[in-house]
Amino acid sequence: MKEDIAIAHYNTTAHDLSIGEFLTRIYETLYAAFGPQHWWPAETPFEVAVGAILTQNTNWLNVEKAISNLKANNALDPLIMHAMSPHDLSALIIPSGYHNVKAARLKAFIGFLVLNYGGVIETMKEQETAALRTALLEINGIGPETADSILLYALQKPVFVIDAYTKRVIDRHGLMDYKRPYDDFQALFQNVIGHDIYNNYHALFVRLGKYFCKPKPLCAECPLKGISYHGD
Repeated sequence: MKEDIAIAHYNTTAHDLSIGEFLTRIYETLYAAFGPQHWWPAETPFEVAVGAILTQNTNWLNVEKAISNLKANNALDPLIMHAMSPHDLSALIIPSGYHNVKAARLKAFIGFLVLNYGGVIETMKEQETAALRTALLEINGIGPETADSILLYALQKPVFVIDAYTKRVIDRHGLMDYKRPYDDFQALFQNVIGHDIYNNYHALFVRLGKYFCKPKPLCAECPLKGISYHGD
């Protein structure tokens, strides 16, 4: 991969930028268009973790319905959920889809949380990031995106979350092919971008992906129109 990149048509002039400068330019452009995103929407770190698991293979509206069910039944608590049967937990999260699978994944995560941290998710912050990430990835049903969402949004750890929105935007603007591994995309950001903007940067990609960089993109209206790694 070349270190120097050309951005064509940005402010009608091509500029030679480093990868870090290119990614910073994308961030600044999206921030100017959308502002701070205040993401992840949750009242507690534990709610963030539950939402990260429930949002697998569904949209956030469905997750909100499932979390509302848990709250309405006074069940959004690690010790209460730990004591619940998989059947009862599954019934409360039906709106999230794949509710039996997700109930099992929630039980696996909460079992880990209770066994290792007494059910207090905030205690996880004390553990070193890489070791904690490795432990999360060993839990049934938790992959890199879910683990990193918990690390970043629930625990304020310095990891960049990669999702389909992020990969789609980066691919379409010529920086990295969509099919590259998760770790390649993550390294792209973590090697050159300050971790203080990881949270809002990822949230801006979510905003862009939902409303502009869709599977069928709305390029003419996109804030990143004309910004390309290849200078096309």
